[in-house]
This record gives sequence, C-alpha cells and structure tokens, in this order.
Amino acid sequence: MKKNSTIFSKLEHFSLEKQEYKKTIKELQEEARKLSHYAYDQKRSCILVFEGWDAAGKGGSIRRLTSSIDPRLYHVRSVAAPNPVEKRHNYLWRFWTNIPPKGHICIFDRSWYGRVLVERVEGFAEEKEWRRSYSEIINFEEDLLDAGSIIIKYWLHITPEEQLARFQGRQNDPLKRWKLTDEDWRNREKWDQYEAAALEMFEKTDSEKARWRVIAANDKYYARTLVLRYFCKTLKKELKLD
Repeated sequence: MKKNSTIFSKLEHFSLEKQEYKKTIKELQEEARKLSHYAYDQKRSCILVFEGWDAAGKGGSIRRLTSSIDPRLYHVRSVAAPNPVEKRHNYLWRFWTNIPPKGHICIFDRSWYGRVLVERVEGFAEEKEWRRSYSEIINFEEDLLDAGSIIIKYWLHITPEEQLARFQGRQNDPLKRWKLTDEDWRNREKWDQYEAAALEMFEKTDSEKARWRVIAANDKYYARTLVLRYFCKTLKKELKLD
C-alpha cells in the first residue's frame, strides 16, 4: 500500500470547542455508565484495547471513558515490558490472566499487539515469531468472543508534527517532564517502521466482531468523545439496545 493512500493519510482531524466538548462528554459518560450496568446484568464482559502513538492521549481518553463507570466494574491494565516471570511463558499468558470476569470491563493500555508492533520493530521477537502471532492473536480474540466477551480495539492517531509539539510541551513543563523518556524520542525516529507495522496489523487482525477503531487524535477533545461514542455504540449493538 502506498504511503499516500493509507488509512492514516486519509484520516480527517476535527476539533471541538471547549463548551461543546463539556456538554458532549458529560452526555456520553452518563450513557457509558448505564451501558456498563446493562452489560453487568447480562454477564457480558468487555475488553478494550488502546494502542497508538506515544503522546496520542491514550491515558486521558481512558480516564474520561471510566470517570462515570462504577469502579467495581472495571480495571485498567497498563502494559509494560514483561517481567522475568512473564518471560517464562507464552507472550499471551499475561493477558489471559487479566481477562475480566463476566459482566466486568478490562481496559488494556497497550496490549498483546505489542508483539507485532514494538517487539517487531525493536527486534525483541524474531520475524517468524511475530509473523506467526497474527493468527495466534486472531485465535485468542475468537476464544474471547465465543465466550461472550465484547472487544473494542482503538488506535489513537496523531500526526508526526502534533507528536513533536506534544513532546516539546512536555519537555518544557516541569510537571509533565516525567512523561517524556529517551525511549519516546527513539521510537519517533522509527516512525515509518511503526507505521508499516500498524498498517499490517490492521490488515491482518481486523475482524467483524473485533474491529479496529482508528481515532483522529490531534484534537484531544474530539478524540475523547469519539472513544466514548464507539464504546456506547458497540455496547448498544451487542446488548441489543439499539
């Protein structure tokens, strides 16, 4: 696929005024609160995957999504490099152990897709390993779907220019400087490699019941509302409420 015809290059970046955002996000959060209780009543677990560029706003979107949901019904799993115990198992093992009970929600801030993203680009997995992982991930998600889980997968997309502006903003803000690491700058230098990996990931792991939702995230207000819209839309469809 030519770079000028990718899903990223065709993505339209919209923006919301602050007052419109406040009104819209409040309405969507209330809807999400109700739907999470309906899912609990119907014993349908919900698994959310958040992937995307560094500084794309995954954490902020997750906080707005969960702000009105009963904290007893969800947990957020922030995924970093595997620890020594996790390294002794198949890479999917640490995710199986975090699958939520029926009626509950688990939000993965980074996920098993690291196998075909960072592990691929950084050489932590051999080519034969990450190529085999596409089918392994599909089977993994099919098992979850067959058990009644609802899966929503997000990719938060920002342009390279927007990422640079956010990096510089963090660097110049003493209260946010801790968010910026040398690894963030190194990853940025491999933008094209990560983009190619993401595009192949979409192509090989998007399915009817576990779609990738690519979010235009240059405007944080717009991105947060869109994340909530997809959450509510998917739950209403799966719970037969629409």
